[in-house]
Amino acid sequence: MNKLPDEKENPYWKVFLKNFKEPIVIVLMGAIVLSLLSSFYSIQVKGDVQHGIESLYEAAAIFILIVINACLGFWQEISARKSLNALKEMNNRQTTVLRNGSWEKITATDVVVGDLIKAEVGDFVEADVRWIQTNELQVMEAHLTGESDAIHKNTEAIDEVVEIGDRKNMGFSGSTVSNGQGIGLVVATGLDTELGNIAQLIQAVEDKPSPLQNTVNKLTKTLMLISAGVILFTFVIGMIQAGEISFTSIGSVLSTSIALAVASIPDALPAVLSIVLTIGASKMAQNRGLIKSLSSVETLGATSYICSDKTGTLTKNEMTVVKYYSNGHYYAVSGLGYAPTGDIHSPEASAKLSDTLAFLEGAVLCNEATVKETDGEYKPFGNPTEVALTVLGLKAGVKKEKLEQEKEIVRTLPFTSSRKMMSVIVKEDERYLVYTKGAPDVLVNKSTGILINHKVDSSEEAKQSFVDTVEEYAEAALRTLAVGYREITEQEAMNGSVEELEKQLIITGVAGIIDPAREEVKESVSTLKKANVEVVMITGDHEKTAKAIALELGIVDTVDAIVIKGIEIEKMSDEELYSHVNHTNIYARVSPEHKQRIVKQLQKHGQIVAMTGDGVNDAPALRAADIGIAMGIAGTEVTKDSADLILMDDKFTTIEQSVKSGRTIYANIKNFMRHELTTNVAEVFSLLIGLIFFTQSIGNVPGATPTLTALMILWVNMVSDAVPSFSLGYDVAESDIMEEQPRDPNESVLANYTWSRVLIRGIFMGVLVYVAFLWAAHQGLSSNQAQTVAFLTLVYGQLWHVFDARSTKTLFRRNPFENKYLIAAVLFAGISSYLVTIIPFFNIVMGTAPLTLPIYLLVLFVPALPTLILSGMKELFGIKIW
Repeated sequence: MNKLPDEKENPYWKVFLKNFKEPIVIVLMGAIVLSLLSSFYSIQVKGDVQHGIESLYEAAAIFILIVINACLGFWQEISARKSLNALKEMNNRQTTVLRNGSWEKITATDVVVGDLIKAEVGDFVEADVRWIQTNELQVMEAHLTGESDAIHKNTEAIDEVVEIGDRKNMGFSGSTVSNGQGIGLVVATGLDTELGNIAQLIQAVEDKPSPLQNTVNKLTKTLMLISAGVILFTFVIGMIQAGEISFTSIGSVLSTSIALAVASIPDALPAVLSIVLTIGASKMAQNRGLIKSLSSVETLGATSYICSDKTGTLTKNEMTVVKYYSNGHYYAVSGLGYAPTGDIHSPEASAKLSDTLAFLEGAVLCNEATVKETDGEYKPFGNPTEVALTVLGLKAGVKKEKLEQEKEIVRTLPFTSSRKMMSVIVKEDERYLVYTKGAPDVLVNKSTGILINHKVDSSEEAKQSFVDTVEEYAEAALRTLAVGYREITEQEAMNGSVEELEKQLIITGVAGIIDPAREEVKESVSTLKKANVEVVMITGDHEKTAKAIALELGIVDTVDAIVIKGIEIEKMSDEELYSHVNHTNIYARVSPEHKQRIVKQLQKHGQIVAMTGDGVNDAPALRAADIGIAMGIAGTEVTKDSADLILMDDKFTTIEQSVKSGRTIYANIKNFMRHELTTNVAEVFSLLIGLIFFTQSIGNVPGATPTLTALMILWVNMVSDAVPSFSLGYDVAESDIMEEQPRDPNESVLANYTWSRVLIRGIFMGVLVYVAFLWAAHQGLSSNQAQTVAFLTLVYGQLWHVFDARSTKTLFRRNPFENKYLIAAVLFAGISSYLVTIIPFFNIVMGTAPLTLPIYLLVLFVPALPTLILSGMKELFGIKIW
């Protein structure tokens, strides 16, 4: 059957359960089991119902956070799943096939090898065919080749191995006919077509974890080792203090060890991570970038290479006349694309636009294309090159409809690939004129002279000057079309042959046409280079065109820049390609397989590769890249399905903004991890100090009383720690973030002195919490009040610390009021933590107790000292480890 297999989508339940496979979530599930075991032991063996209930609350809270995390990941992935698939569209189309001696319409899926199909203007080619008959056939194959020009097809045999774009005698599934007609013999259907080959390439690419997933997985392993170390250390200390080995002492010590191990795990980490990534995804959406999965949100921040298709990504995919030569003068044309806005001007003072009317009128009349405006959008109809000439006429105020009121087109001589020309016979008053448009070299050979300053110059110098101009345009990668005319008799107009009419022409000018670079891309490329991100052009277009666009955009800086062509890649081994990719920025005439190979070899160098594109031919490389970026407007649905990020405005600038967003998101993730882990170190350290040193009663506080209760720790982790951490996701980037090197994907999220900063600040905070607890005991406060003092010291200590955690530098380098969400979160956490000490319900459940006003003031301001002192010393002395 002429059909591509449907790509299986995971059912919703699998998408949801996938979120429970993350290593950090598995660790938290282990924490739930440990909490349940601790609860069982406390209630059933020790008879300590209070501690048992606290452990149950802890298990329930961690489970709720795991479910919240799974729901966030599920919502993001399902909301971004695309409902359409371009590879299925052929199921609903029909094609004309020769069956039983007559042409008939059948469903495209019923086409088989050996069928003869007929294709006309506007038709899709529904299988791979060998053309056996063509009549001015032109086919658009940009979805496979990336070329914006229509390809002229013929029936001539090709004796050498050539790329898809050069197989002029073949038609490929998914192409559209832009001109003429053709009959082709079906040679491949379904998966055997070039389109099917791409589908197989897409399916063959395995999903891989993002850099963030890798670094979080490494952190998870580290946390598991730390938890195991805490359990072992606490168990040994507890057994020494117990002085005996019995079932009761082992069970009691193990229960305490488990409680400490659970305290060492940042319970809210997955949920906070998902929320911060969701915030980042929302910010990207505001910048017109739709991210499809949360794990891809920050990948752009680590991106070191952006491999971009040319057509439709770096360029507008709208052929445009950018300059022309007419009546002996040069003219530049501003305004890009199909919108007829722009200016025509010449640097020569004597040149006037009105002097080029003969050229402009010929270009517009000898033309079958039109441009129509709908709701401010200009839609092209016809061959892209002819559309460019039509738009040029509109910019000059020369409209075909108006000309046809003054000049009657009496005959049309259609373009043929053998003649490389098209002509129209026009009646103007009693005169008959031939207007001809075509390849400049052909027109020169059929001309009597060049129109210069309204006079025909037949000298060889004039012709050579015209030829030099054409070559200059070609060197600049411009496609050239010349226009000429001659006056004829009525008899010739009505009965003259093509050969008789298309000779003795007077050339009025030549147009230089190109698919122009997007205006905003040059600045984006410059910004990305400053951010140490390499931009690479990988296109199916010609070498000269690719290099010209790359030079204009600043992707390369010299005309001698290396360009590797697809035919060269074909001959290279992977090892040879590996040796070239790190210093090559332009690839031309490449196939989808080549794009994949380039991406993979860059990845072998340790690069994080983003790949952009809009055509079906880009889809395999998008899937293979670390992050695939598809055009949302011009991109095909299959390209969007293969991508991780979809640009809703098709602007390369959005990629630059997304890179900045990715870096900001990762910086914010690093900040909240630093904040959360500092709190966990403080909790564990304060409990360990108490376990080791608080063995004798002090005042009203019995010996062996823990510094904090289990539910106090749970409150700290879930409320006063997690809520401010969420708000860090709204922080803007530090000013120099786009001047840094892309981060090493193998680097730990806690690299660059972060571990030392976490440990030093966490230990300082933990010591202060224990000292506060000890001070309260010496002041004659009850056990609950002493624990409440320790609890509030920890809460307010971390709320002061969160402002310092916002920066890789110091507290004093960032305005604390620029993140209004953080201010609100800190106020909420601070006030709610105060309330749980005075509301009777929480006094019973959490073991808190009201304090006096002087003590409340002490625990509010004294905990700021570690943050202010350490940050101040870092600011003054530049001590990085702090």
